[in-house]
Amino acid sequence: MYEPIRTKSVHTMAGTTSSDFPHRSREEELDIQLAGHLAALLAATDELRALAPSDDLDVAAEALAAQVTRLRGGRPPVRSASGGGVGDVTALHLRAHALAGRALVVAASRADTASAILAAERMDAHAGVPLSA
Repeated sequence: MYEPIRTKSVHTMAGTTSSDFPHRSREEELDIQLAGHLAALLAATDELRALAPSDDLDVAAEALAAQVTRLRGGRPPVRSASGGGVGDVTALHLRAHALAGRALVVAASRADTASAILAAERMDAHAGVPLSA
């Protein structure tokens, strides 16, 4: 009933094949996305450590750095070395909570248990912060 297609697609550029440019798998894309969310969470954690130092934030920062390094194939994240500053601690906690939530969603879809647990722990840590009026 239908005649088979005998010519090449008009959507393919002449002289190229589909392997002419690199493709990433879904897992690789999720790794990149998860590493980005965790690196952003690490930056927020470093900002919080500068404003309100605590042992919990120190441990969390090291765990986040280790996960980012693992996801980036051994390349460690760039860290902020600021010694302190002026900022809104509550706003930083809210931002860190949102970033941890995004990381948790990607970690769950990627089935990365270690990152999911870390993200969930960070969400819990940042959720208990009282909001200022």
